Amino acid sequence: MKPLIIIESPSNLGLKESAQGKEPGVSRLPQHLKKHGLYDKLNPAQIIHLAAPPYSSQLDEASGVLNAYKIVEYAKAQAQELKRVLATDSFPVVIGGDCSILIGNALALKELGNYGLMYLDGHTDFVLPSMSQTGGAAGMDLAIVTGHGHHKLTNIHQLEPYFEEENVWCIGNRYWDPEYVGLIQSSQIEYVPLSHLREMGIDTLLSLFFMHIEAKKWDGFWIHLDVDVLDHKVMPAVDSPQQGGMSYDELRELLIPLMAHPKVAGIQLTILDPTLDPYGIYAQRLIDNLVKILSPIFREVKDHDEIMRF
Repeated sequence: MKPLIIIESPSNLGLKESAQGKEPGVSRLPQHLKKHGLYDKLNPAQIIHLAAPPYSSQLDEASGVLNAYKIVEYAKAQAQELKRVLATDSFPVVIGGDCSILIGNALALKELGNYGLMYLDGHTDFVLPSMSQTGGAAGMDLAIVTGHGHHKLTNIHQLEPYFEEENVWCIGNRYWDPEYVGLIQSSQIEYVPLSHLREMGIDTLLSLFFMHIEAKKWDGFWIHLDVDVLDHKVMPAVDSPQQGGMSYDELRELLIPLMAHPKVAGIQLTILDPTLDPYGIYAQRLIDNLVKILSPIFREVKDHDEIMRF
């Protein structure tokens, strides 16, 4: 049995201002999900709050990335915390924040061994600073953790890349600009856009992924879940909404078997902006589905408790 530990990583440093002088609201995500019942339903063994540096919108000229220095410092702190949690053989649920929190988690996993990444996102986030319209690391995080971009971000502690390209599966993109998808298509990342996922079927994808885990002899794998992978009709409270997306049924079909796999190391959740969900309507539906998605862990806890009674 693995105790479930929530790590709050409420950084919004990877996003541009949502309006002139207004910082992005994703830093409020942990408290938003707590308010609407996620923590009560998960009943974590521990809650860790890792305070992020204050938001700014400063472009680092050397890297071409907003808030690069602060992001690196926060990534180092994240890595230390995640390594500590994993050393206790616990299951971390990391709640962002924006997608730039992947950098610190990836750094920790690289220091611990050979890990893979299941990247579920409505975008690839695999672009270089020169291609970015915002300079936000949240739109470049997959590129950064696979060694693309300025060494200030890609080579912390001289550990570039944090994930090998062939150890990454990028699932669910639905932004089809040829230049945007061209870079990831030319990489060794297993790229499965939403249209392709529906053609091949989730069961087939999972079978291929599980075979890949064994073939590559991974020590484990990490899950990134950006809620903008969901259909905008069920999850519009994101910074870059667009038409279409996965249903909650599809999300559960994909994630529940991943959670049941013995080599899943943890999951991170990003991008829901509470300022766009003031009454918690979208948070509540997400919470209901997260509890179902994490059910393999709950079943393990329940089974353990039943055994301990006899």
